[in-house]
Amino acid sequence: MRLRTVLATATAGLAAATCLTAAGPASAVSSTRTSNSRTANACSSSVSIDRFSDALDKTTYDGTFVGNFSALAVDKDGSLAALEDRSSLFDLDAKTLQPKRVVPLADENGAALDSEGLVIDRDGTRLITSETEPSIRRYSTDGKILDRLPVPSSLLVAPAGRAVSNQTFEGLTLLPGGHTLLASMEYPIAGDTSGAVRFQTWTRTKGDHFELAAQYAYKTDAAFLGVPEVQALPDGRLLVLERGFTSGVGNTVRLYLADPRHATDTSKIDTLTGQPGVRLIKKTLLADIADCPSLGATAKQPQPNPLLDNIEGMVITGHDKGRLKVLLVSDDNQNAVQTTRFYYLRVRV
Repeated sequence: MRLRTVLATATAGLAAATCLTAAGPASAVSSTRTSNSRTANACSSSVSIDRFSDALDKTTYDGTFVGNFSALAVDKDGSLAALEDRSSLFDLDAKTLQPKRVVPLADENGAALDSEGLVIDRDGTRLITSETEPSIRRYSTDGKILDRLPVPSSLLVAPAGRAVSNQTFEGLTLLPGGHTLLASMEYPIAGDTSGAVRFQTWTRTKGDHFELAAQYAYKTDAAFLGVPEVQALPDGRLLVLERGFTSGVGNTVRLYLADPRHATDTSKIDTLTGQPGVRLIKKTLLADIADCPSLGATAKQPQPNPLLDNIEGMVITGHDKGRLKVLLVSDDNQNAVQTTRFYYLRVRV
């Protein structure tokens, strides 16, 4: 989602969540700001940062602005696919981040997308969300539309449904085995408890089509935080980013470990307000990115940590010594006071 100013001053809406029963509490790791055991690059006891890169900030490639990044994926050849929310998909060199190719995207009528979530399927085709309707389309490597997935009516943007424009499908991931696709809404739909975000799934059918399946509810830590990205782990758990922006303060970005495996299927629950016994997706805080060392980063606007920016994309790129290698990227909104920045993390789950 493009940057919006959100003042985190109201707390009354959070109280409405009391009728929802979490599968487990969100437990934060000890603050690394006071930990005696903190290593040089630790953000928390579970997360460390190796480095960051601003190499692509305010650059162009083949006449296209490089930035506005909303999602990342690892391609079959090991390169990085980087989706920007203004209808372009870049191929980046995994080591240097330098663009190698850019493919324009559009809907069936040739109109631009608000492209946010990205999965590279087993055959190399791209599953891409757009917040406009919202939608999920399958594209060929050269940008041709091959398929379009069904979307529950309640998740459509009003007046067709109950979702708010620019607050819909942000994250997209394939669960282990490749049979289940999961998309995260960024913010609640009308009628749901403040902070209760729906995660929708689809099951693969013949011909690599997908049909609607279970849906789950995830609760953000504050009403001003949304879910810009999710990534599946081999055991069915998820890495989830929560992100918000407060004018004059800056960005809040937190990384969670979440487990949907025992959550209630909410696909047939009309509203998540006043519904007793709904088990939310269990989550545990892995790190607040503001607690990471700044590594000499600079910010062009107020931030709790100059390392921070509008972090929106995330991908697991590998494993090393028992830790996941996780790459994050910020969406600079093509704005002079924001930065396109890549963050190289190591995460223990």
